[in-house]
Amino acid sequence: MPGNGPLPKDASQRRRRNADAVTTTILPADGPDGPTPELPGGHDYDSRTLAWYETWRSSPQAATFLPTDWQRLHMLAELVQEYWSEPRKDLLAEIRLNEASLGGTAADRVRLRWTVAEPDIEPAARRSASPRGGTSRRDRVLKVVDGQADS
Repeated sequence: MPGNGPLPKDASQRRRRNADAVTTTILPADGPDGPTPELPGGHDYDSRTLAWYETWRSSPQAATFLPTDWQRLHMLAELVQEYWSEPRKDLLAEIRLNEASLGGTAADRVRLRWTVAEPDIEPAARRSASPRGGTSRRDRVLKVVDGQADS
């Protein structure tokens, strides 16, 4: 029967007394400031593995890496190399799991409370770098909706 139980407390006075202080780490968009380690034995790896490592090496997440994180990435490179030689689901699962712990996807970064800062480029440079002469996607959609689309 509905309505049984104590009356609800006033919502304005409810608060969680043991709330965590939310701390978000802002990662630099351009990646690490200083030097980062080369992949040991890099000449022994496939070009796809080297590209994978360079992507991680210059990523925003790499700015937070400690020596243990670099060691994990070096060990993981061997699995990536093995995956390119003979793709297997178990290897891919292990790679994904390790990349997740390093903040590999947007969902991983949300879980780790990491955000990537906006890149430091001038507004004029941003406009010239964007497609269609600097018009935003919203402006292009509005032109199409209004029937003013460029043909």
